[in-house]
Amino acid sequence: MDYVSFCKSAPAFAALSLYELRVTVMWLPTYCSDLNPIERSWLYFKDLACTNKLQSGIEIVLCASNKILTEQNDLNSLLRFHVFKDL
Repeated sequence: MDYVSFCKSAPAFAALSLYELRVTVMWLPTYCSDLNPIERSWLYFKDLACTNKLQSGIEIVLCASNKILTEQNDLNSLLRFHVFKDL
């Protein structure tokens, strides 16, 4: 987590307290998305779902997004760990 306002909010801390025995929070420097591994996943996801694609409606973007997320969560998918190829 970084130090943006919603990460430091009371609801965020309340949610974290529910999982404090299972979750370790690692605070990142402010505005340092390069250190946050999820940013690479979002970039990959965005590239597959909608970058350089002209869609006729939001429904098609949502359908493509759902397909990609399903592929990423499928244990037998060849795309499952493709997101981490550059690490």
